[in-house]
Amino acid sequence: MKQPPTSSSIEDYVKVIYAFTEWQDKPITSTQLAVRLGVANSSVSEMVRKLKDQGLVDHQPYSPIHLTDTGLRLALAMVRRHRLLETYLVRELGYTWDEVHDEAEQLEHAVSETFIERMSAKLGHPTRDPHGDPIPDVDGRVIMPPSHRLDELDPGHRGRVSRISDHDPELLRYFEQHGIGVDTELQVVGRRPFGGTLEVLKFPSAGSPGGGDDAVRLDLGDEAAASLWLATEGSHPGCTVGELTGGSLMNTHAEPRQATS
Repeated sequence: MKQPPTSSSIEDYVKVIYAFTEWQDKPITSTQLAVRLGVANSSVSEMVRKLKDQGLVDHQPYSPIHLTDTGLRLALAMVRRHRLLETYLVRELGYTWDEVHDEAEQLEHAVSETFIERMSAKLGHPTRDPHGDPIPDVDGRVIMPPSHRLDELDPGHRGRVSRISDHDPELLRYFEQHGIGVDTELQVVGRRPFGGTLEVLKFPSAGSPGGGDDAVRLDLGDEAAASLWLATEGSHPGCTVGELTGGSLMNTHAEPRQATS
């Protein structure tokens, strides 16, 4: 189904609404939307009314904002554009992962659908971007890796990084300096006493010198720990983390999710 004509502002709004709920079940509020977009609350209120009039969102006063099926289709199309562009910039043009977000924000509104699909083919139709976020396929299907946020895991929990939030380029540079990227293997040791940092073990990648369990200990602050998601590997005694099939700790889609046509 062809999307109705939209503006870059509308595209940005629906994309942010979708992205906010992609890795959690909690819907976005007008205040949170204003913070994410860096605009005044009054501007958000006006735009949300416009989105509702166009059938892109459901919203009642003082309530969270939800995408309609039409809004979800548009959001997934924009997310696909953005993440394919980020992937292309990193793989083909030598951008670093902390540089690509703003560049993709500019390009996603300018390129044609033909360009996007040829770029996807050139890249081998990737399923995730440089930060681990899933790339919707051309039909709007999304497969979410079953993951937990690092700061919600208990001591002893081990897994590979499946997603790194790209909201702060400085934080991405910090992770890179410490050798943390998508697929890095981490294990939670525990919190330092009196509300301290989260201590983790970082294991070397397969094939690296001195591999095996030659792990490095790292201390991660609250913002860093809340910006990493882990796909669990194995189990440990006394695990208190919820099952990977649902619950409040994650937003998991075991089967491809497709926008309603």
